[in-house]
Formats: sequence, structure tokens, C-alpha cells
Amino acid sequence: MRAIWANLLALLFLCTCACVLYFWSRLEKRLERHKRDFQEQGPYLGPSSDLSAKTFRALLAVPAAEKLYFASRIHIHNVTGAETVSTGNGNNVLVKVNHLKSIDPEVRRGPDITEAVEDGIFWSQNLEDRLSVGFSEKHARSWRRRARGSRVVSLEAGCGRTSNQLATFSDGTKACVRYGINADQVQGETLSYYLGCLLGITNIPPLVLAQLNVDGERWASVRSRIASLQWSRGEVVSLTEWIANLTGVVTPAPLRQDSERLHPLLEDLRRKTKAELLALMQWSDLLIFDYLTANFDRLASNLFSLQWDPRVMERDTSNLLQTPRGALVFIDNEAGLVHGYRVLDMWERHHSAILRSVCLFRRRTAQRVIDLHLDRDARTRLLELYRDNEPLAAHLGFLSDEHARILQDRIERVYKHILHCKGKYSQ
Repeated sequence: MRAIWANLLALLFLCTCACVLYFWSRLEKRLERHKRDFQEQGPYLGPSSDLSAKTFRALLAVPAAEKLYFASRIHIHNVTGAETVSTGNGNNVLVKVNHLKSIDPEVRRGPDITEAVEDGIFWSQNLEDRLSVGFSEKHARSWRRRARGSRVVSLEAGCGRTSNQLATFSDGTKACVRYGINADQVQGETLSYYLGCLLGITNIPPLVLAQLNVDGERWASVRSRIASLQWSRGEVVSLTEWIANLTGVVTPAPLRQDSERLHPLLEDLRRKTKAELLALMQWSDLLIFDYLTANFDRLASNLFSLQWDPRVMERDTSNLLQTPRGALVFIDNEAGLVHGYRVLDMWERHHSAILRSVCLFRRRTAQRVIDLHLDRDARTRLLELYRDNEPLAAHLGFLSDEHARILQDRIERVYKHILHCKGKYSQ
């Protein structure tokens, strides 16, 4: 009997050892494959388009921003520029545009380096002349006027989150209606748009605010739909111009590398075609814009996602689309400024890494940052621009004093970073 038990125990021990060895060999193979893939692809920097999306959206649900009492009205002009041409999207928060200029088709050959960079850290005027991208002030004013005067005849899915809706106006044009989980989202989207205007960044589609007065003529055709969506009466929503035929954008190679990234390294730039350089010019604006607004739902989320997703940069970047001819469109900026500042401690190390990744700037954008720093009037100028262009500004509110201070501080950091890059590369 003892012999039988001894044999059974020996057999059990052998089976256990075999299982352990099998498990260990499988684990070792997976680790080797993961290491090999990572070495082949290099380290990455970017937002997760699937695993992390719900996490970031959930972070938006925090207390609403306080409202500011508006005193006297001060006039300031929208500083956006550039003509626009017809483009499009289909699954995001915007509206059909008929004026989005894009990249010069004669951009296939790589330029001489002297044609790409001026004064060490600025994209050249030669490239600037080839890239007239954005929504002009004239177009934005025209669209806002039409959007405010048009009746909404239908609301349907098609703008991302189910609480947002794709609206069709009586003239057949479309807009994405953002109904925020709280006021932070609508306020962040709106103020980010006007900050982009203040910086001269024209890649953000125009936006207007509207109040859900379901008893009025404007919303009469969609009352039942609004009721089914459980939208509250009197709530302020944003309407953003919708664009058709847009496609996703993968982060360019220089921003995936654990090196100098988007810095004026001559050998790297010589290998780029003009089309690639024009795309990088727009990315340099996006990096500065997202740093200033502390928008974590696009680039900072890339860094966050690296801990579980080393291939995140191989997929489309969240909340960034492009026209068929390469013009970038910055969409869904709801996480910027208001909510982004509330959760700044959580994301600041990622924002700082993004800022360090760029040392090439559009001269106009850099000059606007410098002016806002030297005058230390970002709050005043943003408020004036917002209030001058948006009749519902007083109803939605503005940045708190604390958030206005954070904005000015971040402008100062970008200013110092520009000086650092100037000292490093301008000799």
C-alpha cells in the first residue's frame, strides 16, 4: 500500500513540475516577443484610442466651473486667418465646412534645409506660404451667424458620445451639438476655441452656444427627440461646425522617438518631404495648444497609455482628424482649460513631456505667446474675445481667478521654453 501511495505522489509531483515548466516557457516566450516588438518599434508617445477612452471620458464628471459676472463690454477682433476649402468627417463633433484651405499639392520633394527652418527654431516663411490652413475669421463669423439663425430639423447619433447629437439645420448644413455631463465640458470646448483664435491657430472649427428653449421655434421640430435624450430645458449647449470626409491621423515618426523629437535637427529634416514638413508645422501648433489648455484627452493620454499599450502611437490620435489634402482639424477640446486645470496634478508630468518634445515653432504662434507673456493680460484678452463674439458668454461663465492664473503661468512656461530652444539651436 505504501508503494502505491509513493508512486501516486511521485506521479503528482512530476505532473506539477511539467505544468510549471510549460507555464514558465510560455511566459518566457511572450516576454521575449514583447521585448523584440518594443525594440523594433521604439518607445512611443500617444493617446490610446480604445482602452483608455472610457477612463478619460469618465474623468470629465467633476463639479461645474463657477460663473463670472460680466461687466462692461470691450471690443476685440478674432485673430484667426486663412481662407478655407470643403472638407469632412462623419463621426465627430463638428459641421460641414466649405472653406478649409489645405496643403499645396506641389510638396512631394524634400526641401533644402534653409527652406525649412529660419533663425534656428522657426518654420520658414517658404513653408508658411505653402500652408494656408484653417477657418478664417470671415468664414467663422458667417457660420456663426447662420447657425444662430437656423432651425434644427433633426437630431441623430454621429458625434461621438451618445449625449452629443448631429444636428441638421433647415438649410441642410450640419453641426455637432455638445450636451455636457456638466458645464466644464461645454465651457472647456468654448474657451479652448477662443484661446486658439487668440493664438492665431486656425485648425479649430467655429463654434456657437445655444440655449435649449424647447418652446421656441428653433427647437420645435426636435422636441420629442430632446425629451428622449433627457436634455434639461434651458441648458446651454455648444454647436460646432461639422466637417465631412475627414480621416484619422497617426502621430508622425519624430514624435514617436525617444530622442529630440520635433527639434530642428538638420539631418532629420532633410529626410522629410515638404508634405511631411507641413504636417509637422501643424503638429507644433497642436503641442503648444494642448499644453496651454492642459487637454489630457489627446496627447497626454498617449503617455499615460504607454504603461499598458506600447503600440498606442500606431493607431489614430484621439480627437484629431485631417482633410484629404492634409490639413489637421483639432476637435473635441472639452477637456481643455476648465477640467484640464482641475485635474492638472494627475497629468502635469505628461503635459511637461509634450512641451519638451517640441523646439520648432510657427513664428506667428510663438509671437502671440511672447506677447501674452510680456503683457500678462491673457485673462483680459481671452475674456474680451469670448464676450465680443458670444452672446451667451455671461450665461455660461468664464475661467475662475485660479484658472486664469494657471493659464498665465503656462504661457510663461511656454515663453521660457521658446527661449531655451532659441539658445540651444540658434547659434
